[in-house]
Amino acid sequence: MNDIELRTKVHSAMYNLIKSKGIASPVEVLIEIGVLSKEDYERWRFGKVPYLEKVCKINLAKLSKINREIRAYAAKNELKPSWTFYRKFGTTEKGKGKSVKLLFSKTGNESIEKLYATHYLKKKVIDEVK
Repeated sequence: MNDIELRTKVHSAMYNLIKSKGIASPVEVLIEIGVLSKEDYERWRFGKVPYLEKVCKINLAKLSKINREIRAYAAKNELKPSWTFYRKFGTTEKGKGKSVKLLFSKTGNESIEKLYATHYLKKKVIDEVK
């Protein structure tokens, strides 16, 4: 997939997610464009995969390009960024079990982790929540 095709797929995925749900996340975009399978996503959420990039079917340079295009689309369409904590399924914030933070990248670099964990919301959705 060349950069133009990648850009088109990412922008289309963002458009479809925002239109249908009012919110889009990098993980949903990766699934929508076929870079991440739902099965691999669930394996990661249950802690069976050490970090998300390991199961993406594209190289790190392309993953970086995808994240740049997500941010470009969000800026152009005035979407509000919202950081989300990704915790391992089966762990809780209160009660049984300890909350386990999931990693997106092998290095765990904070800026990379933040890019993957940022969701983008349509302003109308934010107004409805308020």
